[in-house]
Amino acid sequence: MKKILCILFIAVAFTGCKQEPTVLKSASTIVSNSIKHAKGLEIYRYGGYTLVMVTNPWPDSKEVFTYVMQKKKNAVIPDKFKKFPIIQVPLKTIVVTSTTHIPSLEMLGAENTLIGFPDMNFISSEKTRARIDAGMVKEVGKNEQLNTEVLLDLNPDALVGFSISSHNKTMDNLVQSGMKVLYNGDWNEQSPLGKAEWIKFFGALYDQEAKADELFAKIEKEYNDALALAQKAKAKPTVLCGAIYQNQWYMPQGGSWGALFLKDAGADYLWAGSEGTGSLSLSLETVLDRAENADFWIGPSQYTSLKDMTDANPHYTQFKSFKDKQVYSSSNKKGKTGGLIYYELANNRPDLVLKDLIAILHPELLPGYQLQFFERLK
Repeated sequence: MKKILCILFIAVAFTGCKQEPTVLKSASTIVSNSIKHAKGLEIYRYGGYTLVMVTNPWPDSKEVFTYVMQKKKNAVIPDKFKKFPIIQVPLKTIVVTSTTHIPSLEMLGAENTLIGFPDMNFISSEKTRARIDAGMVKEVGKNEQLNTEVLLDLNPDALVGFSISSHNKTMDNLVQSGMKVLYNGDWNEQSPLGKAEWIKFFGALYDQEAKADELFAKIEKEYNDALALAQKAKAKPTVLCGAIYQNQWYMPQGGSWGALFLKDAGADYLWAGSEGTGSLSLSLETVLDRAENADFWIGPSQYTSLKDMTDANPHYTQFKSFKDKQVYSSSNKKGKTGGLIYYELANNRPDLVLKDLIAILHPELLPGYQLQFFERLK
C-alpha cells in the first residue's frame, strides 16, 4: 500500500460505465453481470454460489481471476467452475492489504473478521484502530514483502491483496501454500462510482450482497444528486492541481480519477484535455504559463500549509490561487497514527468527495457545508 500511496501523493492529493453486460450460463440458468460502473469487476449470482471475476487487477492486465463464493456447503458447483478457487462464505477471518478495503468491511459490519494487515499505521478508522490497539489485528509485514510465516500462522479464510503487475512472488507463494488469495482491483478503477462499487466484491465475500447493493445504491444516488447540483453552477472556475517533486510538476491526466471528480464538480481543470489515466510530468515553466491565473489550486501534493509550500519552492507564490489563499489539500486530516483519512475513505464515499469540491468551487450551492476531506491551507 505504501508504494501506491507514494505515487498518489506525488501526483495529487486527490488525485465509465461498462458497455452491454455480459452473461454466463450455468446449466439452464442465465445470469447477468450485476456490476454497472466498475470496469475491472464482474459478479454473477446463482442460487447457492456467486461467481466473482476480477478482470483488470492491475494496469494493462492480460489475466482474469475468477473466484467461486459458495454460500452453502451442499451447493452444487458446475464442473466448469470447479477449476477456480472455491471460497466458503461468509468469511470468518480475513487479511486485507489496502486501507481502501477497511471502509467496506466496516460498512458491512464485518470489521471483526479482520485479523491481519500490513503497515497498520496507515489505518485511520477509529473503530478498526481500537481492534488493533487491543491486539486483535496482527502486523503482516509490508505489502511488497508480506510476512508469509505470520500469514500462514494466522491462516485466514481469505487474503485480499493487490498487485501492480503480474509479477508478485509473495502472492504466488501463498497460493502454492494453499491460502485463498483474492486480487482486488479497486485502485485501478478511474471513475468515482466505479471505485465505490467494489463494496459489492466484499458483499460477495460475506454473503451480504443485498446489503452491499443497498449501500452502493445510496452512495450512487447521493453522488448523482450532487452532480445535478453542480450543473446548476453559473461559472466554471479554473483549477490547478499537483506540485513539484524532484524538479517535475506532477498532476492528474484528464481521464484520471481526480480529474473526473473536478469535471463532475463543475470545474475547468486546465489539463482536462490531456489523455491518459495516470499523472502528467511537466516543467514549472509549462505549468506557470497555463495556470498562473487559475482560480483554485486543489491537491498540492503532501503540503499542509502555505509556508510549507514556499519553504519547498518560492515559485509557488507566483500563482494567483496561492496569492488569494485558494489552495485546498486533503493532507491535513489524518488518523491518530498518521494515515490520511482521504486515502482510506474516499474510494468508498465519492459522494462526499464531490460535495467537498462543489462546496469549494461553488460555495453558493452548498451554504454552510462542512468539508469532509479537504481543508483550505493557511
